[in-house]
Amino acid sequence: MRHDEFLAQVRERGEYHDQKEAEEITAAVLGVLASRIRGSEATDLAAQLPEPLDRPLLDESAAESGNFGVEEFLQRVAGLTGARPRTAEWDAGAVLSTLGEAVSGGELNQIISRLPSGYAPLFGKPELSG
Repeated sequence: MRHDEFLAQVRERGEYHDQKEAEEITAAVLGVLASRIRGSEATDLAAQLPEPLDRPLLDESAAESGNFGVEEFLQRVAGLTGARPRTAEWDAGAVLSTLGEAVSGGELNQIISRLPSGYAPLFGKPELSG
């Protein structure tokens, strides 16, 4: 998926005003995801995305990493975007479900399998919730 196609899909799903807003939300969500998955997982995921979408996943100066659940994930997204937690959930879903379509099924399954079950619906894969 090309950069412009990815952002157009995020914009449509998130009902954002313009591409700039979709781009800002995408960078925030991918940045928080990078702080959650880190290392080779983030690098492998970034390899399947077009530039500059890969940058938040490769940014070594990204926010503190850790094994946090969905609630904290959404709080971190909200902190970066200035949104309420419910809006952050909408934002994360718009970006991560698009991400789920942009990368290989194997890569997506690997990422989801390493995250707590609450993340699967954000990727548009509620059937993978444990």
